[in-house]
Amino acid sequence: MKITIQDCPPEEEDEIIVRCKQMDEHLLKLIYSLKMGREKLTVSKGDRIFQVQPSDIYYFEAVDNKVFACMEKEVFDIRNKLYELEERLKNTDFFRASKSTIINLAKVKDICPAFNGRFEVRMENGEKLIVSRQYVPYLKEKLGL
Repeated sequence: MKITIQDCPPEEEDEIIVRCKQMDEHLLKLIYSLKMGREKLTVSKGDRIFQVQPSDIYYFEAVDNKVFACMEKEVFDIRNKLYELEERLKNTDFFRASKSTIINLAKVKDICPAFNGRFEVRMENGEKLIVSRQYVPYLKEKLGL
């Protein structure tokens, strides 16, 4: 792979051009990680509103028609629905683990099989989450297993 970097005048917008024979999963991940590097999600806690990097979020969880963005030590409300977040974060490290959870695989410490074909995921902050049987094949695909 050849990488070329060119300086551009200050009045021009930064631009990345990808020239390839065939777009593969690695290039897609690279492109999405570049896009997500500047993108932030709007979350809230009480009457305060914050902008956070998606990479700082450990997982999203839907409970009682509300969606929460769970970080290392804090939990925030987020107005998006899980399916909207799943679409927005596709081809990134985020993975739909159940009907009510989207997990950031970059924040996973380890994974082990659980009962009835499910997997248990332990996050870097010690929290444990379940990958439901329905989503295990997608997890294996995402991990290259």
